[in-house]
Amino acid sequence: MRHFLSTYGTALAGLAIVIFFAVATPAFATPGNLSIILKETSFLAILALGFALALMTAELDLSIAEVASLAAVITGALVHAGQPVWIAVAAGLGAGLLCGVANGLAVTSLRVPSLIATLGTAAVAKGLAFMITQGVAFVGRWPTGFTGLARGSLLGVPNLVWWLVGVAATIFVFVNWTRAGSHLVATGEAEEAARLAGIRTARMKRLGLGLSGLLAGGTAVLLAASVSSAAPNMAGDHFLYAIAAVLLGMTMFTPGKPNVIGTLVAAFTLKALGNGLILLGAAYYVQDIVLGLIIVGSVALSAAAMRRAAFVKKLSFRT
Repeated sequence: MRHFLSTYGTALAGLAIVIFFAVATPAFATPGNLSIILKETSFLAILALGFALALMTAELDLSIAEVASLAAVITGALVHAGQPVWIAVAAGLGAGLLCGVANGLAVTSLRVPSLIATLGTAAVAKGLAFMITQGVAFVGRWPTGFTGLARGSLLGVPNLVWWLVGVAATIFVFVNWTRAGSHLVATGEAEEAARLAGIRTARMKRLGLGLSGLLAGGTAVLLAASVSSAAPNMAGDHFLYAIAAVLLGMTMFTPGKPNVIGTLVAAFTLKALGNGLILLGAAYYVQDIVLGLIIVGSVALSAAAMRRAAFVKKLSFRT
């Protein structure tokens, strides 16, 4: 029972939250409202999965929100300039990937701690975004070929959810069923041991941070297509939620470790929680208070799980 609760307890708590709001406010469980929650979860989860990939290599990417905003601005500028949609999308993805690669090189080649390197990248990205827009968002009529990436539905399921399913499935297969994915995880869990085993740990760190930037770019493209706007700070509100989703996800399924399924469940739980509080009439600042408590609590639970795992391994080794 203790193992069951430590593995699935947080997920069950999230389910309890959803049930509570469904009972407390009838508007919560309506198809329209659930569709809104799923769409909001898609943006958050894709961004959070990028952060999780960086964290799997024991590195922090604190630039995800600003990189996403820059990628959205670049995409929006090209769309408004009349460039083909595929060029605008490729530019947004490329901008995110370039920032991620820059983070990886700073960490592995220049030996700058990821905390500092990614904060520096965030500052540069923010400055570039404001330089491109001059502080004014790109708004107006956007081509349907672009907005269709995020709007509409297929088989009754919103397009954004399909994008999330595709991205999450790809990352899950990569992390769990490929050699590169196992090397990525090994680098984060025991870097020196991985290096002695022949794993190119520096390359894995660059890969994790590069993928984090790429997913930030993907989030930006979908976000811009959904709201038909591109502003220099449009992804800022997703930053703490993305970190909270990863940390909360580390308290379930594989406690103490970043994981895809846990991140998805946590992202949905956070968005459902925020949506439910709004429907109940809670003040806007209540969400921030709850979010802060979730971040602290999830870190504490993850740290406890890691200490227990280390203790068990130590006992097994002695035995």
